[in-house]
Amino acid sequence: MSDRTYVVIGSNSFSGAWMVDALLADDPDNYVAGMSRSPEKDDLFLPYKSRCLDRFEFHRVDINRDTQRMCSLLDQLQPAYIINFAAQGEVATSWLFPEQWYETNAVGTVKLCHFLKDKTYLKRYVHISTPEVYGSCRNAAESAPLDPSTPYAASKAAADLFLFALVKQYGFPLVMIRSTNVYGKHQQLYRIIPRTIISLLSGRKIRLHGGGKAMKSYIHIRDVCRGILAATKRGGPGALYHFSPETSISIRDLVEKICVLMGYDFDQVTETIEERPGQDASYIIDSSKARRELDWAPTTPLPEGLDEVICWVTENLDRIRGEPLEYVHMV
Repeated sequence: MSDRTYVVIGSNSFSGAWMVDALLADDPDNYVAGMSRSPEKDDLFLPYKSRCLDRFEFHRVDINRDTQRMCSLLDQLQPAYIINFAAQGEVATSWLFPEQWYETNAVGTVKLCHFLKDKTYLKRYVHISTPEVYGSCRNAAESAPLDPSTPYAASKAAADLFLFALVKQYGFPLVMIRSTNVYGKHQQLYRIIPRTIISLLSGRKIRLHGGGKAMKSYIHIRDVCRGILAATKRGGPGALYHFSPETSISIRDLVEKICVLMGYDFDQVTETIEERPGQDASYIIDSSKARRELDWAPTTPLPEGLDEVICWVTENLDRIRGEPLEYVHMV
């Protein structure tokens, strides 16, 4: 179509939906096609639904089962940019069905990018990876060795290695992104921040795996989408960027911060349960390369972002209560 055409694979995901929103806001000439294996969600989970959608189209297509149809659609659209968020992402469940995580995260990516490697219309393929490929890490740079500790992380690492091989052999226009824990309104309800808020408003105990000792770094999804957009426009073949805040926080302290913001006693509303298998002790990466090369930095402080999610959950609590509050596995 044109060099303003973008395809977002996994557009029904939390991050994918915010990426669609960012692309529609970025330039009035951008045209965006979303692709996901599930039906398009409503505005509770899709921020772009509040916009005029005459520059957006959605296709229900599965990267595993509908590979040929996805490839045909891409040839019809001829996007200059493809941003791929499609993944099986629930870490704990990956121990139960590791073959399904490999099918989507590794084999699906290999089939798609093997098809794309010869397409002259493609200027940039942006792949959303994860810092979990490093295993437990503190201030890991992009050059850190891969040391995955879960089936999810191992399946993502397998795809990453294949993609870098395509760069070496064919000059594949890859840009890879690894971001720390994203959050914001419209997020899946089983994630720690919305789940904590919903539990408090519903009078349910908040379960802290391993007492919430694991260290994470939380970054607002709008900040990540700004970074992805900058990397899409400016990153060269094989470029890899981290997006993260400069500070980290334990799960326990995060939950306590939400309790304080909402006026609850942390000790009264939480309980400690067994740690998840393969839980990394820390999950912290260095984003100085993105700050230096892309002139990027996060702009949403954690308290401000948490307040935004608290307002979203509170305002939509009746609708949210009608939704599954736990992870629902899709085969």
